Order: sequence, then structure tokens, then C-alpha cells
Amino acid sequence: MISDCVGVYEQDDLVQYIVNGLPVYAHSNDDLNAFRFITSNFIHQGLCRKVDIEQGFGVSEDSVHRYYQKFKEKGEVGFFGGDARHGRAHKIVGDRRERIQQKLDQGQSVNSIAREEGVRESAIRYQIKQGYLKKNRLSK
Repeated sequence: MISDCVGVYEQDDLVQYIVNGLPVYAHSNDDLNAFRFITSNFIHQGLCRKVDIEQGFGVSEDSVHRYYQKFKEKGEVGFFGGDARHGRAHKIVGDRRERIQQKLDQGQSVNSIAREEGVRESAIRYQIKQGYLKKNRLSK
């Protein structure tokens, strides 16, 4: 037990958290970000105190405080990211698409356009593949 209502156990390399006898969260035993997230979440919900996490898991006061602050400021995204686009290309629409098309028409490289426009090269290539942009449109 970590506190009066939160318990934890490990089985088959999976850490399981229980609140008032009910399983509420699980992660692999080597997933440090998930550990930091869920323990900060428990503190935030008032299910346990920082000192309960420190003593229950043998972690430092500073690290518990640091990750709790991160949780309060950024939430889940602070631990698991949110910047990753998970395979989706950056949306290139409107004026940006027109500027990029003009640069493509002038023969400028996709790499240099991406740097100038602040998008990833793969986003431009995706737009070309989908037919939203045309490479070498005027040279044909």
C-alpha cells in the first residue's frame, strides 16, 4: 500500500495500481514516464501525498516535486509527448500552399522550401504525393 487507498503490485513485468481495491492503471515495469505520470496524477487527485510516493518507491523528494510540477503545468502531454504527429503530415493550406507551389514551379528543392516555410520536408512530399502540390509543374 502506498497510502490508505492506493496500492501497487508487480506481476509479469507489469506494474498495476489499485485504488480502493479497483485496478485503475498499469504500465510495464521499465516505463519511467508512465510511473511519473500516474504517481503525479494520484498526488494531484489527493489519493496520496508526495511523501507517500517518496517512501513507497524510494525516490527523491526533488524528483517527485519536479514531476508533479510537470503534471500540473503540462498534464499527460508532459510525460508522453504531443508533438509527435504519429505519421500525419503537417497541414499545408492557403497562402502557404501557394507559396510552396510557386517555389516548386521555380525549381527550388523541397529541402530548402521546407526550411524556409518551417515545415518538414516529408510534409511537402506528402502533399505532392496526394496531388495537392505539383513538382515541376511548369517544366512539362
